[in-house]
Amino acid sequence: MRLKTIQIAAALGAAIAFILAFMAAGAMLASLAFALIGAALIAWIAYGVAKSLLDRRLAHARHRPLPPSVR
Repeated sequence: MRLKTIQIAAALGAAIAFILAFMAAGAMLASLAFALIGAALIAWIAYGVAKSLLDRRLAHARHRPLPPSVR
């Protein structure tokens, strides 16, 4: 059976569609990976800031002089 021009064009179109689909899937995975890395870095920064503030607050509370009624 001899292929017609329309069949060859459809096969080329399908091949291009598959290539574009795989490229889009790869871009989506890369985008997802960078989004997760960014979210993890923001969480790490927020944790560091909160820990620093809590440590400073606890250190300040430890060195506060006792009121006269407690002595």
